[in-house]
Amino acid sequence: MPRAPLPLTAQAVAELVGGRLVGDGTRLLSAVGSLEGADGATLSLLSAARYRDALAASRAGAVLLPPDAAELPAGDAVRIVVADPQAALARVLARMFPAAAPAPSIHPTVRLESGVRLGQGVSLGPYVSLGEGVVLGDRVRLAAGVALGTGVVVGDDSQLGANVVCAEATRIGRRCVLKPGVVLGGPGFGYVAGPGGPVRIPHVGGCRIEDDVEIGANSCVDRGSIGDTVIGAGSKLDNLVHVGHNARLGARCLVMGGSVIAGSADIGDDVVIAGHAAVGGHFRVGDRARIGAKSGVIGAVAEDTDVSGFPARPHREFLRSQAALYRLTRIAGRLEELVRERSDA
Repeated sequence: MPRAPLPLTAQAVAELVGGRLVGDGTRLLSAVGSLEGADGATLSLLSAARYRDALAASRAGAVLLPPDAAELPAGDAVRIVVADPQAALARVLARMFPAAAPAPSIHPTVRLESGVRLGQGVSLGPYVSLGEGVVLGDRVRLAAGVALGTGVVVGDDSQLGANVVCAEATRIGRRCVLKPGVVLGGPGFGYVAGPGGPVRIPHVGGCRIEDDVEIGANSCVDRGSIGDTVIGAGSKLDNLVHVGHNARLGARCLVMGGSVIAGSADIGDDVVIAGHAAVGGHFRVGDRARIGAKSGVIGAVAEDTDVSGFPARPHREFLRSQAALYRLTRIAGRLEELVRERSDA
């Protein structure tokens, strides 16, 4: 069953997010929801200007909204004025829906090989399999069907979802979250030509996941061929992301669903890679660069640069080229008309 929220007063919400309260601070809020479906006990937010009509018609009990919208019509809602309503809502959600820590337990179907070391307060679900020499830190949680190969290390307070697989030479830092179906440390896609066809290159490197990383469902991070594949501290990978062998992802990166980072790519810190983008191998993407959705990066990207399109180019240049292409379509249509007129003359 879903967890019941912990009710908060509007005053408590304002204090939690550092916002300015306008209205009845004693109003009790026991739900979070959209403007359209809200009632008097619901906390909602104005996330974009296009929802202003919904704000005026809403029956929400309280609304988080930015300073430039503080005077907009908002029905009977208590206003909580804050610089970033979405960030504020995230803090409220964490307070209203605190994570439930399971009691430490080891299911009787768990399989432990020799030399396994378990920290304090670990929780191991049904059919977990831990290979020889696996080390789990304190309060690690492994859901049903997790399989960890020889010598895998998992840091304190990390959570591995159902059916996560980590091959040998995988190291996971502290407070990491791996969602169901993640595969770490499998051999990369590396071959050389041989007389009978492609010959696999042995992959003997590692896969290193640093602290506070989150990896979405069914994503894969391959082990290195001779060095490590690295996901930097604080980075977040969405579902269905693939990171190839020897790639290095910096700190605090965001990689969105369906994206592919080829082997030996070098991604800087604070990089954003939007959905279904692809970064070619052996290229450097500088710090704070942003890669647009469905872009194809086939060359180096400078730091603090926004690129999009295929091949990826500076975003404004891509928009200008698209606009020119659409104009060219109209010009081609007019040329066809002129040719027909000339033929009929």
